[in-house]
Amino acid sequence: MARPVIGVTCYVEPAKFTVWDMPAALLPYMYVDHIERAGGQPVILPPAGEPAALVGRLDGLIIAGGGDVDPARYGAAPAPQTGYVRKFRDEAEFGVMTAALAAGLPFLGICRGLQVLNVALGGTLHQHLPDVVGHAAHSPAPGTFGRLPVRLSPGLTKIYDDERVVPAHYHHQAVDRLADGLEVTARADDGTIEAVEVTGAAFALAVQWHPEADEDGPLFRALVEAAS
Repeated sequence: MARPVIGVTCYVEPAKFTVWDMPAALLPYMYVDHIERAGGQPVILPPAGEPAALVGRLDGLIIAGGGDVDPARYGAAPAPQTGYVRKFRDEAEFGVMTAALAAGLPFLGICRGLQVLNVALGGTLHQHLPDVVGHAAHSPAPGTFGRLPVRLSPGLTKIYDDERVVPAHYHHQAVDRLADGLEVTARADDGTIEAVEVTGAAFALAVQWHPEADEDGPLFRALVEAAS
């Protein structure tokens, strides 16, 4: 049986590899590894051309983590801490995600992916979460994941086989006003929205944490199963 094709968006950033130092379309290999281990065929979608036109060739879509969404998309001026805004990536990912939802394609948003989903549907973001919750545990240091417990909805509890998990976090932004058509399915103890689902969709969810950073990959398995 052919592996379902899972498209996953990626970064375009300066990178050093072997003898080269140049802009690169790149993705942490943890994503690729989890998709492959879950039985999917990963295909990286750079923010170029018309990725939304590829939705008909995909069996599932992941919007991966990355820099901050341009605050202009939700009517806000950028906060001092907002950074790594890549407007070309916003344009590509808003387009491909909107097309995927319209087509009923199984969808998983990860970190930035949750923020893209919420803003695309009309929601807003807290631009610097420590100013809201009073601590920096959601993103404790550059390049360092935090570990914070989150309480899951019954649907996510079935995926994780637990109603409370302690996943890897690395985000300084989060949902402020929840978009219409989204349902909160996980929260941190400080009240931060950590997961949402699209109401009425067969499989369309997003998490604020980084499931690719954990050894086990129940969310990737659930996505691939939905895409099979």
